[in-house]
Amino acid sequence: MDFLDGQPKKKKADQEALSSAFMRIPRLPVEAARDLLDLGFSQPYQIAGRSPETLFAEIRKRRPDTPADRLAAFRLAVYVAEHPTDADKNLLHLSAWM
Repeated sequence: MDFLDGQPKKKKADQEALSSAFMRIPRLPVEAARDLLDLGFSQPYQIAGRSPETLFAEIRKRRPDTPADRLAAFRLAVYVAEHPTDADKNLLHLSAWM
């Protein structure tokens, strides 16, 4: 753990990911938004029709330490991208995609 003046160093907030259009997806982790940005996407509609498993494999190629639960976040993101106005509220939770 890094310390600054005896205090733990705070993690820098990912402002680009936090202000991205992906953060309009309910309960999407900031880290998943960062991954989608890093894969070259900037808007949720761009991932509609894509395979969450393929997105996960692509980010794992870039960052092998990406946690396995990120796949659930990608499943949620693709679902919302494909159902922007008629999403089932029960499916707007990461636990529904694990």
